[in-house]
Amino acid sequence: MSTAADQPTEATPERVASALAAAEFVRIYPRPTGDALAAAGVLARALDARGTPFQVRATRASAVPDGDGTALALGWTAPNATGIEPGSRPVSVVAAAVVDTLGIEPDPIVGLAGVVAAGTVPGDGGSGSLLEEAERRGVIDRRPGVAVPTADLADGLAHSTRIWTPYSGDVDAASALLADLGIDTEADRPDEVDDDDHRRLASAVALDATADAPDRAVSAVERALRPFETPTGPFATLGGYADVLDALARERPGLGVALALGADVTDAALATWRDHAASVHEALADPTTGRYDGAFVARVEAPPADAPALATAARLVRGYASPEPVALVVSDDAAAAAGDGTADVTAALRAGVEATTASDGTDDIDNTDESVDVIGDDRLGEARFAGGDVQAFIGAFREALR
Repeated sequence: MSTAADQPTEATPERVASALAAAEFVRIYPRPTGDALAAAGVLARALDARGTPFQVRATRASAVPDGDGTALALGWTAPNATGIEPGSRPVSVVAAAVVDTLGIEPDPIVGLAGVVAAGTVPGDGGSGSLLEEAERRGVIDRRPGVAVPTADLADGLAHSTRIWTPYSGDVDAASALLADLGIDTEADRPDEVDDDDHRRLASAVALDATADAPDRAVSAVERALRPFETPTGPFATLGGYADVLDALARERPGLGVALALGADVTDAALATWRDHAASVHEALADPTTGRYDGAFVARVEAPPADAPALATAARLVRGYASPEPVALVVSDDAAAAAGDGTADVTAALRAGVEATTASDGTDDIDNTDESVDVIGDDRLGEARFAGGDVQAFIGAFREALR
């Protein structure tokens, strides 16, 4: 018999821990974000340690499927489950607090990867205890350089979605940069890259990422510098782990769940990360841009198969190109928006979809139409729709921000 509530349950760590402690079976439904997938990994590992059966499945739906056991939604509010919503703290931090309340030490690497994926600096947003535990265990080590998931720096720079530079999406250009800096680029000799090399690289990346960019780009690139190495983790740095989790959340959330649970899927995860990054940087190679009061819009050419890349693209545009608080990236049948939470970008996306469908002769979003899908929160959202008047979409989006 299901124990899910009819209405969303206030999810303090104590309340969630109490529900999990009494559960005979737990169904976990993370939203497809790197932070929520990491939170699912933190919780699932704790349930496994307690011997509690569980199931994890990422979902874009508006409600969790019916089923037995205790239902837990991560990163969103479900009408028929306890939900840990995105808020002032990353979802992964709240999940770690739940696990701590259960008397189990949360995995600090997975938790901190979620913190970084949420756009928060390790140690901030309530993640201080995770950072302290990782340092105590000796599983992280801060050094100069750039946060990438691979020992191959050219590969990491070209495919990173934490930075946006002239060599983004171009391994040859990234290799040329490293050669100009006198840095050995052989992937099988990472120990030969010393701290001075990493410092020169970080300085070059910082300059390239902020040249002719708004002030916000300085903060964006700083979050990708001075990374935490993770010698026992699946990837070279904590920021790289977060980058891969974000890519998997967009492209292959099931694989992201497996990664967060500790499965040996590193090679498949990196391949997906590279493909996702290639789609992101290709979409942003030659956008048509427009600046409006409150929003910076980038029109891009992207096939429907590349719709998952637009949320990442919107985050990059806001971080490195937008002089306005909100960035909108839109193609013929998909869009994504990123902001600071002052205005609800997902609500604005929904208004855009409604205007687009209305221009096609319908009155509102048809919730049974699988081609229409709007998910997200006030800071980052994405929409997929069946084509229509893109200018009407942009106009309604801008109006909804006011």
